[in-house]
Amino acid sequence: MPTIGWFEILIIVAIAIIVVGPKDFPIMLKKIGSWIGSIKRYVGNVQNEVSSLAENPIENELKENIDKKDQKGKNDEAK
Repeated sequence: MPTIGWFEILIIVAIAIIVVGPKDFPIMLKKIGSWIGSIKRYVGNVQNEVSSLAENPIENELKENIDKKDQKGKNDEAK
């Protein structure tokens, strides 16, 4: 997988300044930063939703009841 070094980043920034212009370059960086921030918040929300689904107390209770019944069935078979 190719890596991007400081020299490549410098070239990208120089080309961006030439294309966008030095006046609008900070505005563009601010917009890109806000997009990245909103994407991070969205991903964080999705992760929280998935983890809350995984920590569902009703599901855990059902699993515990099933495990208890399985153990009780094995003990009855052993007698």
